[in-house]
Amino acid sequence: MASNIFLKLLRVPASTQFACLRSGRSLRKKAAALTAAGSRLSCSNPPPEKISRYPIPYKKDLPYDIVVLMEEVESKGGFLPNVFKVLSHRPAEFRAFFAYYNELMNKDTGRLTKAERELIVVATSSYNKCLYCVVSHGALHRIYSKKPTLSDQVVVNYKNAELTPREHAMLDFAMAVCRSDTITDEHFRSLEEVGFDREDAWDIAAIAAFFAMSNRLAHLTDMRPNLEFFNLGRVPRDKSKNKAEDDL
Repeated sequence: MASNIFLKLLRVPASTQFACLRSGRSLRKKAAALTAAGSRLSCSNPPPEKISRYPIPYKKDLPYDIVVLMEEVESKGGFLPNVFKVLSHRPAEFRAFFAYYNELMNKDTGRLTKAERELIVVATSSYNKCLYCVVSHGALHRIYSKKPTLSDQVVVNYKNAELTPREHAMLDFAMAVCRSDTITDEHFRSLEEVGFDREDAWDIAAIAAFFAMSNRLAHLTDMRPNLEFFNLGRVPRDKSKNKAEDDL
């Protein structure tokens, strides 16, 4: 719908077409320029701010499966995270990225909770100075953990944050991977002392490694976080207000 509306807005008026024809100028060049401009707009509506230094594909130019995924995410969350728009610049890599993301962050096996997975992302992304991942995954941690300030503490200095011994050991290991330290048996023993096993160590390391790549793609593209992320999970939802709205 948005694409049709936009294309209608870009149509050259009939009077202009007639004038161009009379003057001998071709409309084809104008049409090509307009199409090129329209083909690189946001996947839903043109973004009010710049979210990437690379062009954002227009929805009609994207493969069907990617459009379906984007619409599902936007429908469930109320907005489409900018990472989906930015990475859709390369559809094959988009698919690979989110397939591995889901394996790491959304699987039900292992001892890591969703909140712990997000905390790993926040800590390592802070070290890598990635604004997008710090803001977006800080929001997800607040939602999963119900702790509105812990991720902010971790961003500044996780060693001084109000973490449990388990969380400290987990982040020590994640940061060792993030910094490309030499991993020794001592690292594994530190995890085992707080209840993690070697498969959990793999999960922690894989998350740190995956988001090291993600952080660098965010730097490359100058990816900007959605404004919605900044406030998510900071203030408890007013359930009575939500119920009243549902009754309307």
